[in-house]
Amino acid sequence: MFDGKETGDVYTRAAHDFTAWRDSGVLAQEPEPCVFAYSQKFTVPGSNGQVLERRGFIALGGLHDYSEGVVFRHEQTLSKPKSDRLNLLRATRAHFGQIFMLYSDPGLTAEKLLFDEDATPDIEVTDEYDVLHRVWTISDENTINILTSELADKKLIIADGHHRYETALNYSKEHAPAQPASSERNSYALPQPPYPEAAVMMTFVNMDAEGLVILPTHRVVFGLKDFVPSTFIEQAKPYFDVEQVTLTEIADLQAKLAAGGAEKTALLAVTKSGNYLLTAKLYAVAKALGNLSERQRQLDVAQLHGLVLEQLLGITPEAIREQTNLRYLRDAGEAIEQVVRGDADVAFLMNPVTMAQLREIAFAGEVMPQKSTDFFPKLLSGLAIYPLD
Repeated sequence: MFDGKETGDVYTRAAHDFTAWRDSGVLAQEPEPCVFAYSQKFTVPGSNGQVLERRGFIALGGLHDYSEGVVFRHEQTLSKPKSDRLNLLRATRAHFGQIFMLYSDPGLTAEKLLFDEDATPDIEVTDEYDVLHRVWTISDENTINILTSELADKKLIIADGHHRYETALNYSKEHAPAQPASSERNSYALPQPPYPEAAVMMTFVNMDAEGLVILPTHRVVFGLKDFVPSTFIEQAKPYFDVEQVTLTEIADLQAKLAAGGAEKTALLAVTKSGNYLLTAKLYAVAKALGNLSERQRQLDVAQLHGLVLEQLLGITPEAIREQTNLRYLRDAGEAIEQVVRGDADVAFLMNPVTMAQLREIAFAGEVMPQKSTDFFPKLLSGLAIYPLD
């Protein structure tokens, strides 16, 4: 509520509500510094009922320029989402969501340290995707010190939240003090950021643990002038082996795509005149994408954007960024249905990016096209809030 008034922009109203909730006790500050163990139990979409649990922990993480080699990105970012997040941060002076960070720990140190199967969660909620979110408050000083020591030298990959991370980083630079802050910010003997804006809330997830699921994001192309499926297929043949697929069930199409991509990269083009499995001719594709690194050229999503969308279909990088002729969909059935209804010219079903591919690209300092990865499930915002004041 905003005192019954609709005045002020959305950022001003958010700041007003946040202040009111803190003043009235709806939101309460934790009495001691802490981290939060965070579990998400979910059914994997399209898996015929496979249930997994993803475990991590919510804590403050320091902000670093990518050039420092501590935090690595894997996707491009756009200016408009960053502007929105910056406006909200400036108005509220608080972080409400977490950056989804990946780190490597084959020994599962954090999971063994933080999770007690018999402990009652402090928060338990099921979201609209039937994901069970559970949170436990961990305030034991020794436990947190062990945890921070174990992660002190870890490299981090942003799984989700590139725009929020870069917004927080820029905001941090705006508020860097002229003089170093005192190391005695409080009497609790735990690591603290040098100033509040130098950190952001992160959920740290071990990339070596079970429960890490990356879903494909399918591409739907629309609004092309004089698109003819047969012409497109002929244009694709110099770069791809083309197999017409007579299967109609979505599960069968996805299985065919997965099999085609087992040894090479593969796309499944859905048109009104038929479905076609496109399997890359690696030499021809590499020559067409000579401006990309070898590791990039081996990604189906890079082949789709750089070769199919830009070179064969003539969609400019700007149009791709602005989604002038492109939609991104998680649901393969909806992507196919848009073609059937005539709302799209062609849909490209994708295999998911693997964790190994993401790790290689990120640690090489390279980026994939926008929306190359879809980590499922999403983190739930608002489980914890980091106020800067």
